[in-house]
Amino acid sequence: MRDIKTADSDLTRNSSMRESLYDRLGGRDCLERVHRRLYERLFPDPAFSPFFASVTRQHQEDQQTDFMAWKLGGPSRYSGRLPEAAHEHLYITEALFDLRHKILSETLDECGVPPDLRDEWLIVDMSFKSMIVKQSIDDCRKRYNSDTILSSPGW
Repeated sequence: MRDIKTADSDLTRNSSMRESLYDRLGGRDCLERVHRRLYERLFPDPAFSPFFASVTRQHQEDQQTDFMAWKLGGPSRYSGRLPEAAHEHLYITEALFDLRHKILSETLDECGVPPDLRDEWLIVDMSFKSMIVKQSIDDCRKRYNSDTILSSPGW
């Protein structure tokens, strides 16, 4: 049987292996910085702007930060819809998802996120692809009767 002193030493030595990606990134400050820059790029982009017609940039940044904080192992303050439901009315193609993923990668680099942490974040981001990408506009569903299906022309 190991003694408490040895076990404490093991905990100290291995603490970084159990530390969440959220904590290793520097917490909420890092996520807010990344999402501010990401949406500075996405909102005016003609490929993405149609999806933000009825939402403010600040709201989108806050929602994304709360959601990703939760998904990266930080505090769970997110109270919005899960990805599949949040995007059911959006016709997002694989090419459009991949473009956003590329922009996120560039944004993580611009914000000084170390490559190993950037790659971990991108793996988490990619895990939502199958919930968001649609094969055709017919795969979209209105969230309520007066809802509009949103798409990006040419994508």
